[in-house]
Amino acid sequence: MNEVSDIGVIGLAVMGENLILNMESKGFHVSAYNRSVDKVEHFVNGRAKGKNIYGAKSIEDLVSSLKSPRKVMLMVKAGKPVDDFIDLLIPHLNKGDIIIDGGNSHFPDTERRVKYVESKGLYFIGTGVSGGEEGALLGPSIMPGGSKEAWPAVKPIFQGIAAKVADGTPCCDWVGTGGAGHFVKMVHNGIEYGDMQLINEIYHIMKNVLGMSAGEMHEVFKEWNEGELDSYLIEITRDILAYKEADGTPIIDRILDTAGQKGTGKWTGTVALELGVPLTLITESVFARCLSALKDERVAASKVLTAGPTPAFDGDKKAFIDHLRDALYAAKVISYAQGYQMMKAAAKEYNWELSYGNIALMWRGGCIIRSRFLGNIKEAFDKNPDLANLLLDPYFAEKIQACQNGLRQVTSTAIQNGIPVPCLNAAISFYDGYRTERLPANLLQAQRDYFGAHTYERTDQPRGQFFHTNWTGRGGDTASTTYDV
Repeated sequence: MNEVSDIGVIGLAVMGENLILNMESKGFHVSAYNRSVDKVEHFVNGRAKGKNIYGAKSIEDLVSSLKSPRKVMLMVKAGKPVDDFIDLLIPHLNKGDIIIDGGNSHFPDTERRVKYVESKGLYFIGTGVSGGEEGALLGPSIMPGGSKEAWPAVKPIFQGIAAKVADGTPCCDWVGTGGAGHFVKMVHNGIEYGDMQLINEIYHIMKNVLGMSAGEMHEVFKEWNEGELDSYLIEITRDILAYKEADGTPIIDRILDTAGQKGTGKWTGTVALELGVPLTLITESVFARCLSALKDERVAASKVLTAGPTPAFDGDKKAFIDHLRDALYAAKVISYAQGYQMMKAAAKEYNWELSYGNIALMWRGGCIIRSRFLGNIKEAFDKNPDLANLLLDPYFAEKIQACQNGLRQVTSTAIQNGIPVPCLNAAISFYDGYRTERLPANLLQAQRDYFGAHTYERTDQPRGQFFHTNWTGRGGDTASTTYDV
């Protein structure tokens, strides 16, 4: 086989097929391979027929069809399949060739794979790809990291197929070394979990407190999508609420209320705990999916735990819908602020040089969380790359303070009506906690010192000096070693 293809792609599921077609449409020659060779035949004789796409029949065939340096992109299930294909590829590659993992791999796995592949004289890129089926075909957001030496060879392809913002800038740039690319994609997915749950909570209030029909909600989301809340998830929510079955029933009313998840949200929450970052909203969104999965238990509980309010609303409906809009905007900003806090903590922990403004730009188009205010986030970090928290940027500080009353009105109304709003609650609790100069952690430290001699700092002494009180008179002067996990 002559070396004719610019890149090879392994894995012909939805994302793999659409990325290949995207690459070919931008002028790149692509070789396609799948472990089940019949899928290759089906693809090249179907959607890829007549295009500059070569169907490889084996790993050897795939590698021999590629121009040097060879670039092979894995679009396979995260975990062991990635490692298996890496080991299958390595014997057939030459020094300087590049293996790319475009799946939703956990970033520690990418860190490990970068070191392993580089030890073989090759390069490894772990890249987040967001946008779903349509994004993969028409232009996704791409977040590459790993072996920086490999970036110049991959950059024309990735930036060529990525979504573009209004001025033509691609939603793709180098993120950082090691697992940085997959880490940023993980945070993206965590924010996605939070965004979706917030919209669901607003929907729940509209339906069960305000008594709105799917058609009425469709009109509200349509209006919101033309303003500051303009985003992909608001847009698809608008469309979902308008979709009716043949008998005229909104399909949303016939979908079972139990949600699935593939792990990236859970990873985000777990890593936040490891880094000590208060990622409260995103973590609550993961737990909300876990609670939704307890469908049978919830049905049984609804017949036992009958004490609670019956939803009713007798206020100004239009004014309350405005509160809902403000609450959603404020909570979304807080969710992004927490996500950026986490990225800043990770950059410090893993020695990554992350460009927070560029990350916002990469999320401006193609990806699931694309929204209008990502442009404002980019401006905030462009003005101040060392910004400690997004809420401290003048633009967002003004916005959040203007919207916080709506968030309070909505969360209190939801609680009074027995509507669960874990993410909206997490948002207002974080806002109030973050703006509170003195929290009750002084009592917490006293409790820890009382039962475990864990010591405490004092307001009348310099930071970094620790003290212990013999609270009972029986504890002596010995104190525990001071440390934080």
